[in-house]
Amino acid sequence: MNRFVEIINLEKTYYGHGLFKRSKNALKAVDRVSFGIAKKGVFGHVGESGCGKTSLVRSVLYLDPPTAGEVWMDNILLGGLKLAQLRAFRRRMQIVFQDPNSALNPKMNVQDSLEEGLVNRGLDAYHRKKLIDRMLDLVGISPSHSSRYPHEFSGGQKQRIVIARALCMEPDFLVLDEPVSNLDVSIQAQIINLLQDLKKELNLTYLFISHDLNLVAYLSDRIAVMYKGRLVESGSTDEIMGHPVHPYTLKLFSSIPGMDTTFAKDDARAPKETPAENGKSADLGADACNYCDFCSMVGRECREKEPQLETIDGSHKVACHKFLFSDTRAEA
Repeated sequence: MNRFVEIINLEKTYYGHGLFKRSKNALKAVDRVSFGIAKKGVFGHVGESGCGKTSLVRSVLYLDPPTAGEVWMDNILLGGLKLAQLRAFRRRMQIVFQDPNSALNPKMNVQDSLEEGLVNRGLDAYHRKKLIDRMLDLVGISPSHSSRYPHEFSGGQKQRIVIARALCMEPDFLVLDEPVSNLDVSIQAQIINLLQDLKKELNLTYLFISHDLNLVAYLSDRIAVMYKGRLVESGSTDEIMGHPVHPYTLKLFSSIPGMDTTFAKDDARAPKETPAENGKSADLGADACNYCDFCSMVGRECREKEPQLETIDGSHKVACHKFLFSDTRAEA
């Protein structure tokens, strides 16, 4: 493995309650997902709400261990660590959650909130204060405000504090789970620029999760598009933004205000206006492509067999029967 973070065939299944309902009501939120992140790189994951992005990152960090698959970080298999070892190792991988209001305890001031993890690390009071002051200063919050409570800060300031708390653990790998989706557009730009500066300053590696394709493209080196728990397209940012090929990726592009989407409107791969009722159509097999009900190019092979990610050019991969095995590929 030559990547700092390597995800191999990761799966996360949620089961129903009760002995007999366990398998019947199983929901596979993450389905055989594989990708790698280079050291000091930014890997962007994009998809609509409910596609499994948050389940993926919780599994990657072992906050909610995966049902199957492997997660490697710095050549260490996380699933092979004992609980005490995992707790010690977890300081190297931190997460910034979507909503700073729920991420911060309203009854704890900033100092106490940031200090909590450092106490667990065994740092003495002097070094805790020194590290907290440095991280607050890095994110643009005055250390003199550390005695204040969350309600005394704006939404953008609270997100900066959440970022500082993650950085206090001195991680190598930071997961950003839609970190700006709850903020005003002007504040979003400030936080994104801050994250870029912190990455350079602290030599961080990012996994950036969002439903905003433009935002992911701005921050990321590589992008993966996720639909119903599976990756449908992945590649470098230039490959995905310059030459999207999967019908679902085209749908995401067509929803971006101000973007030229004439290729998506005229393309045979453009999505249907309305899906079939009640989920998958009755004529689809159990292994059918998950996007069948939305795709105007659906054919027999799509109804019978789920497509796998295949390389089409360079590092660009797509999971689409119609693109890989028809004249569409030559025309694209």
